[in-house]
Amino acid sequence: MTRSESAEQGPRLTRRGAVTRRRIIEAAAELMYMKGVSSTTLDEVRAASGTSKSQLYNHFADKEQLVREVVLMRAEQIMERERAALERLRSFNSLVRWRNAIVQRNALRNGAYGCVLGSISGEVSDQDEVARRALAETFEEWENLIEAGLRRMQDAGTLTADADPRKLAIGLMAALQGGYLLAQAAHDVAPMEIALDMALDHVRIYLSD
Repeated sequence: MTRSESAEQGPRLTRRGAVTRRRIIEAAAELMYMKGVSSTTLDEVRAASGTSKSQLYNHFADKEQLVREVVLMRAEQIMERERAALERLRSFNSLVRWRNAIVQRNALRNGAYGCVLGSISGEVSDQDEVARRALAETFEEWENLIEAGLRRMQDAGTLTADADPRKLAIGLMAALQGGYLLAQAAHDVAPMEIALDMALDHVRIYLSD
């Protein structure tokens, strides 16, 4: 099931029910980001969200269903942010500003905890096919945004005709996610900076004179 299909099949809720459901998902998302998916219990989610056991189970049959909703919420949050940044990408300087914003956000935590999507993906992709597909769809959408920006640069003559925007976008995403992982392990944002800068250096090869 894709993200869009999941959204279409969501339950009909009263306003109060929707608020409660959102509160549970947000509490679970924060706990799973800080502690990991496997280490987060439903009792902890219930306590953090201020809900009763009956309320929690009224909205989510089990932890697997809750994890899927966390994935969908995080995906929408990330893509809203990335669309705002990357839909305006039309120059190499814009690409550098995108890099700087991501590094600065991660530096606030000294690299700890990693990417909110990447960290979940590492835990659930081999365990839950529904969650894996939603994550894969989101990463592809993210790559597509980068690719579209690079194509706009190519159309404007900023990138040479022999540049491959698709491959460059995948390389940038791989550098970003690898940088998140290394920064998380080191509790230091420097590995992310190096990985992204090397990916940007590769893009720079294709800049028109």
